Amino acid sequence: MVSYKVKQGAAITEEEKRELEEAKKRPVLFDEDSPGLDPKMEQAFIEARKKKPYVTKPLTVHVSLATIKKAEALGRDYMDILGRLLDQAVNEYMAEQRFGEKAGPLQNPFS
Repeated sequence: MVSYKVKQGAAITEEEKRELEEAKKRPVLFDEDSPGLDPKMEQAFIEARKKKPYVTKPLTVHVSLATIKKAEALGRDYMDILGRLLDQAVNEYMAEQRFGEKAGPLQNPFS
């Protein structure tokens, strides 16, 4: 499997549009690594997502100009990267508070 990350506002070529249209016509192929869901399993996933939806909330955070410049150098998705870093930092802090020990190093925010 190959996956790509598309930048917001990026234009796709006519060839890419054609490839997408062709892909829509192909059947989904399931295998042992990617099995299909039976209706009961599919409904369980839908219900779980309804009970605990993934929601983000806008937040204003004051950050030094030096940090903003470094973050902007990461590319157009720097705000997403900062969001993931903040999520990880809060999780690490909470684990430290709960268990009284330092968590491992932060994970790579680029993955």
